[in-house]
Amino acid sequence: MDFELRKSRGRPRGWSDKTEQNTIKSLARAMDILAYLSQSPGLPLTTLAHDLGQSPATVYRVLVTLEGKGLVEFDAGAQLWHIGAEAFVIGARFLRRTSLVERARPILRTLMEETGETANLGIERDGQVLFVSQVETTASIRAFFPPGTLSPMHSSGIGKALLSGMDDTRQRHIIAAQGLEAFTPHTLTEPKPLIADLRESRARGYAIDDEEKNEGMRCIAAPVFDMNGEAVAGISVSGPTSRVSRSEIEAFSRPVIEAAGALSRAIGGAA
Repeated sequence: MDFELRKSRGRPRGWSDKTEQNTIKSLARAMDILAYLSQSPGLPLTTLAHDLGQSPATVYRVLVTLEGKGLVEFDAGAQLWHIGAEAFVIGARFLRRTSLVERARPILRTLMEETGETANLGIERDGQVLFVSQVETTASIRAFFPPGTLSPMHSSGIGKALLSGMDDTRQRHIIAAQGLEAFTPHTLTEPKPLIADLRESRARGYAIDDEEKNEGMRCIAAPVFDMNGEAVAGISVSGPTSRVSRSEIEAFSRPVIEAAGALSRAIGGAA
């Protein structure tokens, strides 16, 4: 019993308590300075102090402390402060522990609950879509893409979302390498109309599989971007055309785009 009491000393009563008594103002100030500096290729002390509303003396002390830990660097010749190499090292450690599927799971569940349709997560693998996670709707008629399923990119909502986020060279290479097999009368089987569709998808922020893989099923997908701005995954909702009608595509697209943006932010990317 005494051991348990000693063990708990120093712990807050509630781990989620973020009141002022449980925060360190100087540390918060240092993190604000670090975050602001990270957005610039280099800033002088006076600019940092002015932009953050802090005294130059205070900002200087913080910078020197961060410099000692390698989180910032000082260019004496240009008199500019820069983000340091250790900040990258710490960020890389975060990325190593980041699991796309793990972070996507609650986002997919929320998306399914908001739309009432099956939510999917897929990535590009050797020019095809590899489905890696799914949260199914409880409706009797539903789309089913179990993890491990491979699908051609040109006839998949997620595939088209991924293609729309790629540069033109890579996009055309995948199209040429994989071919454009027809699965339904709606499948885009010629490069020109497919590329036009991908450009439209990129402009509006989401792609549509309009009965292009399976007749009677419609899919709306948006790309997920990493820290380099590259499309590394796609999120979609899929359902029968009786529930995902053409007139409701715009309404379905909003939560899909929001979900893709949330996952992009969760993996350190740009939404």
